[in-house]
Amino acid sequence: MDMEIFFPGVGKRVDVKYRGFVIKTDQPVFAGGGGEAPAPFDYFLASIGACAGIYVLSFCEQRGIDYREIKLIQKHEFDPVKRMISRITIEIKVPEGFPEKYKKALIHAAELCAVKQHMYNPPAFEIVTTEL
Repeated sequence: MDMEIFFPGVGKRVDVKYRGFVIKTDQPVFAGGGGEAPAPFDYFLASIGACAGIYVLSFCEQRGIDYREIKLIQKHEFDPVKRMISRITIEIKVPEGFPEKYKKALIHAAELCAVKQHMYNPPAFEIVTTEL
């Protein structure tokens, strides 16, 4: 599962080739970028909500529940001292009439998110240099 990270030569852009896709990133204008794509950290945050969302969608599909009106709202609390996000809250908004018996199970399904699980058990990192 290799990813190729490269510099397209435009401002602060750093792009990633992965599984036939090019994931474009940029820095916001205030950080010297052009603001033409999400910043890498934005993708990190989005991956948490999207991952929880796929578990919610799968839960509903398995039970024949219409998921088209369900929305997940992800909120972030920022710790100004640590200069990091200190809390992430995901609110699952279900339509009126959503079966009460599935509400806690829906939360449990969202908590199974693989991205979140990797944060609890982070991988080891190793960074090396090699020549082209």
